[in-house]
Amino acid sequence: MKVHIIGGGNLGVSIALGLTRFSKDNQITITRRNTTSILHLEELGVTVSTDNKHNIQEADIIILTIKPYQVSIVLAEILPVISNKVIASAISGLSIEALQNKIGDTHHAIRIMPNIAAQFGASATCIAFNEKDKDKAQNVVALFQELGTAPIIDEKLMDAATVLAASGTAFALRYIRASMQAGIEIGFDWKTALAISAQTVKGAAEMIMEENVHPEQLIDRVTTPQGCTIAGLNEMEMHGFSSSLIRGIKTSLKQIKG
Repeated sequence: MKVHIIGGGNLGVSIALGLTRFSKDNQITITRRNTTSILHLEELGVTVSTDNKHNIQEADIIILTIKPYQVSIVLAEILPVISNKVIASAISGLSIEALQNKIGDTHHAIRIMPNIAAQFGASATCIAFNEKDKDKAQNVVALFQELGTAPIIDEKLMDAATVLAASGTAFALRYIRASMQAGIEIGFDWKTALAISAQTVKGAAEMIMEENVHPEQLIDRVTTPQGCTIAGLNEMEMHGFSSSLIRGIKTSLKQIKG
């Protein structure tokens, strides 16, 4: 497919990189006002431009990875030169209805929420759309399934998806950082502690996704009576490990909803 990404920031670049690595036979264009920091994408066959309209007439999917305040300006620029396009928006807080009203009935509004792990084929990209756009949305779903997982959700959950899947990346990284710091305290150098911590989290995630069971079932496999694992888990819970994470996620959601 011909994919046109407007917004060459961290998320837009991650999607472009993911498509070059994990999806075949696509023609990718990405735009940014100042392209200096993304010119390296040209070495991967990506077209880089400062012009949001460059190649856009031929695009099968237009992906918006811009800031909310840029929406009206960008749409005013591209709408006069496109017709009957699938427009996938990763813009936080912009509802499908609001986007559809802006782009008109001749286009198809899809809402997506990828995360920056897309460049490693490991994004959890939540996708929402109206029933009338179901057929058109399938190409978007298929595209992001190649970059990780792409669950279809009700749009009312999209703000929650932003916190769980996008902000959640930062939360998981903060756990890894803390684990690394603990590793240093118990004797490892930071690089070794980081490598062990990151691989352990990756392994735990892969077990969950492969076996599709409740986390406690897997926790039971590595805890033994009077063992070191259960002692550590109980100490963490006494200091609010689970509750602080839940509170953090709920606080992030409140921030989005204003």
